[in-house]
Amino acid sequence: MKKPPAIGSKTARGLNPFRGERAAQLVPQARLAGPMPWVIAIMITLTVIAAAGGLALNNVASNARSELAGGVTVQIVDASSAERNRQALAAEMALAARPEVATIRRVPDEELDALLEPWLGVGADNEAVPVPALIDVRLRDDASERTLNTLRGILAIEAPAARLDAQSSWLGPVFSAIASLQWLSAALVILLGLTSAAAVWLAARSALGTNQDTIEIVHLLGGTDTQIARIFERSIGFDATLGGAVGLALGLAAVLVLGQQFDELGSGMMAGGALRWYDWILIALIPLIGVALAMLTARMTVIAALRRML
Repeated sequence: MKKPPAIGSKTARGLNPFRGERAAQLVPQARLAGPMPWVIAIMITLTVIAAAGGLALNNVASNARSELAGGVTVQIVDASSAERNRQALAAEMALAARPEVATIRRVPDEELDALLEPWLGVGADNEAVPVPALIDVRLRDDASERTLNTLRGILAIEAPAARLDAQSSWLGPVFSAIASLQWLSAALVILLGLTSAAAVWLAARSALGTNQDTIEIVHLLGGTDTQIARIFERSIGFDATLGGAVGLALGLAAVLVLGQQFDELGSGMMAGGALRWYDWILIALIPLIGVALAMLTARMTVIAALRRML
């Protein structure tokens, strides 16, 4: 009587085609089902908003610094309007003769009254509440301390009641606050990136635990850790791409709405915070970076876990 073939040899012949890459394909596609794609979408949305805010603040600070770098304001403070006007005229003539000065503009009294109207009311008596004469001076270069001291010395002779200040010094605290907000935006982007990586790490670990028995069989059939990791990497990359696209769309919508709100303020300083074309390119790269980070995290997580299984 003919003996049946041994079970081991039959199994070997039946599984022989499933070597290497084909064996790794036995691992189920570990889709990030459930809330995971939406978690990634939320992270990308918040990252887009934080990055756009940081870039806008950088534009605000850069424009303000460039506009105020060579700006100087001269105030003529005197109780007598006649003496105030005389010294303002003398200060204009003295400053116009200096090679450091590019332009000079005396701020009209009507403009000053309009600026002070919310506080002093309509038709305020300038003699009862003396308003300094203001002269807007633009220097050819930045307002260095040496240049300011030179101009102060000249004004001390021609217009003793004059006080000269660099316009950039007025906004020093504002620039410091903007810098702090920029650092905060950068920190938020980094934290959101780390949170996204942690979420992918948890998802990959969960998928590995669910398919541990299948992975062990694939190992026995000749599948390598790299081949198995590639299966998880592709699956997580697809879900991260889906979440990144949704997150980018939601983030851009939020940025456009906020931009319209700030435009309605009519503030010149806020107008300088408009995003430039290269800012939009950087924002568009956020989901791509998120997908790459998710795939890299998944690959490293799976390979590290597989090595501990052996």
